[in-house]
Amino acid sequence: VNLFVLSICLSASCSVWISEAQTEFKRVAEENVTLPCHHRLGLLEQGSLDIEWLLHVSETVQKAVITYSGGHVYDDLNEEQKGRVSFTSNFLAGDASLQIISLQSSDAGKYICKVKNAGQYEWARITLKVVEKPSKPKCWLEGELLEGKELSLQCHSASGTAPISYRWQRLSENEERAEHLPPTSRVNISNPGQVLLKNLTQMSTGLYQCIATNEAGQESCVVQVTVQQAQNIGMIAGAVCGVVVGLSLLLLVVRLTIRRKEKKRYEEEEAPNEIREDAEAPKAHLVKPSSSSSGSRSSRSGSSSTRSTANSASRSQRTLSTEATPHLTPPQYSQKETEGRETEPKKVDYANLMKMGATLVMVPAQSRAFQTV
Repeated sequence: VNLFVLSICLSASCSVWISEAQTEFKRVAEENVTLPCHHRLGLLEQGSLDIEWLLHVSETVQKAVITYSGGHVYDDLNEEQKGRVSFTSNFLAGDASLQIISLQSSDAGKYICKVKNAGQYEWARITLKVVEKPSKPKCWLEGELLEGKELSLQCHSASGTAPISYRWQRLSENEERAEHLPPTSRVNISNPGQVLLKNLTQMSTGLYQCIATNEAGQESCVVQVTVQQAQNIGMIAGAVCGVVVGLSLLLLVVRLTIRRKEKKRYEEEEAPNEIREDAEAPKAHLVKPSSSSSGSRSSRSGSSSTRSTANSASRSQRTLSTEATPHLTPPQYSQKETEGRETEPKKVDYANLMKMGATLVMVPAQSRAFQTV
């Protein structure tokens, strides 16, 4: 390593600055690195030795990484590097090299090592570059997997140090060796992660691999291409439609069965609550009086019998009208009323009965009928 020395003497004191030429390191993320820094000031005065590592993030911003002062080491000054930085060896004997483990992209920058003792200074400048491998790319297909159609193979890595290059290849069935892409394939120059397969055939079926590469390394992904014939697609579509129709019919049958059971249960529950009508009242019977009893009864009744007969006929007619209409609940009244009218007995000509000498007699309401004697 090239060194240059600058001596400055002021009055009785003299300071010596020793600097190493600037070097550059390039490492891959997640690896470890050691930044060298050697000095010859440890043997002068042990108590006044100071060591400091600084990281220049920009021209105006710098962070302290690790320091040694007053006999103590301070390695928790930078939150982002806490627990990942340390001195590699015996820094008091002249090796103040810095070790950083599990490198991250934020560790990149310009590092300065400063060593001071008894008025003398030594420092080293080191540039650290951290490169990241491409993240595992994502492979996917765009288009139709049918004969004669076009299919686009897509590949992309979400992270990694630029530039990242992409390369597609076809793998053999046992994945032991790579094969060339089909002759009809075309690579998109503006987007190398895209390959277009034109005029698909059964020969296009296979396993395709995309490899993403940069200076730090490479990652890959694979995708399966299976070209189908048009009639196979029709058969699959027909089978799917058949399954859908079958399920629909099954659901319809189940629904109808449930509704039928609910209706039957409802009818069974409502049957005891129906109102039943009494039997139709018997018709009036006309009884002819005998010749002997007729004359005697006519003579005894006189004019009062005639008046009572008229009154009784009026009351009997009202009773028959009332009994002919059963007591119904509101929802069934209109229907039962019609039936009552149809079964209403025929009216009797009371004038003819009186001429024949018949006598009207009232019968209790339970019989729902009248008789003539």
